[in-house]
Amino acid sequence: MSEAAPQAVGIDVGGTKIVALRVSGEGKELARSVRPTPAEDMDATLETLVAALGDVSAPDVVAVGVGAAGLVEEGTGVLRFAPNLAWRDAPIAEVVGRAAGTRVIVENDCTAGAYGEYRVGAARGVAHMLYIGVGTGIGGGLILAGSLYRGAHGFAAEVGHIVVEPEGPVCGCGNRGCWETVASGSAITREGRAAARRHAPLAARAGGDPDAVTGHMVVDAARDGDAVARGIVTEVGRRLGEGIAGLVNVLDPATVVVGGGVGGAGDLLLDPARAAFVDAVEAAEYRPAVPIVEAYLGTDSAAIGAALLALEERG
Repeated sequence: MSEAAPQAVGIDVGGTKIVALRVSGEGKELARSVRPTPAEDMDATLETLVAALGDVSAPDVVAVGVGAAGLVEEGTGVLRFAPNLAWRDAPIAEVVGRAAGTRVIVENDCTAGAYGEYRVGAARGVAHMLYIGVGTGIGGGLILAGSLYRGAHGFAAEVGHIVVEPEGPVCGCGNRGCWETVASGSAITREGRAAARRHAPLAARAGGDPDAVTGHMVVDAARDGDAVARGIVTEVGRRLGEGIAGLVNVLDPATVVVGGGVGGAGDLLLDPARAAFVDAVEAAEYRPAVPIVEAYLGTDSAAIGAALLALEERG
């Protein structure tokens, strides 16, 4: 083992891509690998995860952490269930640990994201904070009294699966009307495709095929001033803010950080979320303001947080 400053690798396993970062003990990026996620094949995804680790490994790496969307069993590093991936009982810690030659810690991706933003991001040093990751779905992470809160089994803050519209769209978890079905990137994509059937400028961004419209295309169109696209993002932001209000009523955090791929839409999404939050939270005029801010680490919150957690656990 090198006597240089220890480094860690953090890997974020998402529904569309796997991002591996090698970082310093302060969370500074030293190397990066991005590979597409073969989301419908668990074994292929594990192989891709190991390959991404190999892309960024170096002699000074002493710890490896993985953030994965879904129910990660505390202590075993097994991903029991992932609603937006074809993963059931995936032995992530075992498989990656064999490749790394060291113990690997595995966390829910938004738990890792919360830790990254708490340590070196938008909520640095904030003892009570809520992290909301908005991408294909919605996840959550909690810092309570200065410590990560994982719950009794490691499954805490699966906030995207709170049912808000019982007759709403079918969710990847099997239920209907989960929060993530109406307030995530999937919602923007679904509503963007529906709108593109009657709004040619939006369809044109996908070569004229409404079914090829993506959430990112809708957000880009909204940035460019397309009123239909802006209306979609505004409505999704409103639903996001209403959900955050309910969580703040329960948890009373000092700050809410919004990250993930759709969180990068910035104020296009967050301004309507903030307005809806103020309207929906209990007694807004009688409580201290709770800022809703964009993740400082952007889409890297989970990878950086996983790496820093792995370093911390190593001691």
